[in-house]
Amino acid sequence: MTARILDGKRIAQAVRSEVRARAIELKAEGVVPGLAFILVGDNPASAVYVRSKGQACEEAGFHSVTERLPAGATQDQVLGLIAAFNADERIHGILVQLPLPEQIDEDTILASIDPAKDVDGFHPVNVGRLATGQDCLVPCTPLGVREMLIRERIQTRGRHAVVVGRSNIVGKPMVNLLLRYGEGGDATVTVCHSKTVDLGAITRQAEILIVAIGRAQAVTREMVRPGAVVIDVGINRVPDPARPGKTRLVGDVDFEGVSEVAGAITPVPGGVGPMTIAMLLANTLKAAETAAGARAAR
Repeated sequence: MTARILDGKRIAQAVRSEVRARAIELKAEGVVPGLAFILVGDNPASAVYVRSKGQACEEAGFHSVTERLPAGATQDQVLGLIAAFNADERIHGILVQLPLPEQIDEDTILASIDPAKDVDGFHPVNVGRLATGQDCLVPCTPLGVREMLIRERIQTRGRHAVVVGRSNIVGKPMVNLLLRYGEGGDATVTVCHSKTVDLGAITRQAEILIVAIGRAQAVTREMVRPGAVVIDVGINRVPDPARPGKTRLVGDVDFEGVSEVAGAITPVPGGVGPMTIAMLLANTLKAAETAAGARAAR
């Protein structure tokens, strides 16, 4: 068996095209979706992420602004920026790039963002609304996984999904999405994590296996049920044996081995990664539409 490759780049491009088309319609109505980025410190990876997200905004026809603060910035400085963006009607989404320097409390920062502008979906209000099945802004990576499953016509209703990982960014929101009523949900869900005993015995039961544990190639072919759909959320840099001194990107799943037994699988790179930025744009568009509707109702 050779697994079908789930092409995240293709799906993400379709989402981005749809977002851009709707953004053009909104602009004709006098609304330009706006996204604000706050970058604290000089982490090179964070700078790359913010730059790529800014480029995606430009391509989608969004307005975006990036505020950079030095690594020694105070928590009050960050809170001040967030307060200004919360009050700015031109800004519909606020993204604080993580991680933050140690002097800044991440929970305090995330809780200060207006939940209606929390396009990362990390505010406690959005977390609670997701857990109780209400409409809300959802973390971009699990939302991207759900979108991929729907667009690839992978049935989740009644199927056994195993989520490996329990982070607030991927694992927990992924579970809540899979449990929701309707398309992309209605699954029977099992959660595994670093303290799970005999992980393979559980992952082998999965009809849909979603892996987000942050360990390179931790899930091998012996841990996967034949024909399962495998979604690899991980991204890790490991030494490249073909290029001494260089590294390569791999997921949390042993792609070569698992693709021989799985029914469908996402590659790394090119799988879930592109979906994350696409769903950030979709969340910002949703926030802009909601804000426009609220203003029209005044």
